[in-house]
Amino acid sequence: MTDPAPPHVRLLTPDDVLAARVRLEGRVIHTPVLELPGDDVRLHLEYLQFGGTVKYRGAMNRLLAALETGPVRRVAVASSGNAAVATAAAAQTLGLPVRVYTPNNTPTHKVIRLSKLGAEVVPVTNGFPEAYEAARTEATVEGTVFVHPYDDRDLCAGNGTVAFDLVEGARGRVDTVLVAVAGGGVMAGVAMGLRAAGLEGTSVVGVETEGCPTLTNALAAGRPVEVPVSGIAADGLGAPWLGDIGFAVARECGVRSVLVGDEDVVAAREELFTQRRILIEYGTAAAYAALLSGAYRPEPGERVVVLLCGANTSRE
Repeated sequence: MTDPAPPHVRLLTPDDVLAARVRLEGRVIHTPVLELPGDDVRLHLEYLQFGGTVKYRGAMNRLLAALETGPVRRVAVASSGNAAVATAAAAQTLGLPVRVYTPNNTPTHKVIRLSKLGAEVVPVTNGFPEAYEAARTEATVEGTVFVHPYDDRDLCAGNGTVAFDLVEGARGRVDTVLVAVAGGGVMAGVAMGLRAAGLEGTSVVGVETEGCPTLTNALAAGRPVEVPVSGIAADGLGAPWLGDIGFAVARECGVRSVLVGDEDVVAAREELFTQRRILIEYGTAAAYAALLSGAYRPEPGERVVVLLCGANTSRE
């Protein structure tokens, strides 16, 4: 164990993920793992999840946990990426109205997707901080549940249930999991989910673009710090800072970070589509780009699983 979590954060635990697994049984898709011929690399096809994102697991667990404590009349969330889509999809499934505050860099195709999921979309002009504050204010209304895009224990625990599908689909040893990082909610869930699934010795490597280095900068600074957000994957990986839960889990579990360039992400996304007809978003492609670019170089015989976690993208 490394440095402890900040005193105001209760560290995500394997028990949280196990509880989420029970809560989500029958409500999520069990996604497959694809073994690449002649290689020790496997692709976990979690983009096939409801809502096209692993974050559906987290959003659904967050809402189900809230419903266990009392009535929910409305849901509020702020996000330009898959957290919004996941929350809208989960809320629609549960018959709950949802209001999504979207920053000004939200792609048109995601706004359209949100509308089709029945969400009320409220655009803001000054980026994620303004959207976040608007959603938090909305949540002060009685009966409204705020779904944080990445820094909530129930959300992270729900995301972590993906580890059980990963372990089952890999059918054997898993040495390393590569996962794209934005605010750290998926990374934290995967790291703790692997412990819940009995693979405490499996390493997790967070992959970020050079324009969105939340984990890299947090580890260097010894705390989450605000970062400028830019680049081709900014809509999906553009959290302005790493969440406290993500940071605490990264230190607890020894999560490493690597950086890839925009050109690496474009190349990885293109290869997955041309060679395997897998169409994913740029943020998700960052995890695979770590292998193609050499940002992460496996040792001989090392078995690596790449989590392909989101496909809410256009065809361009």
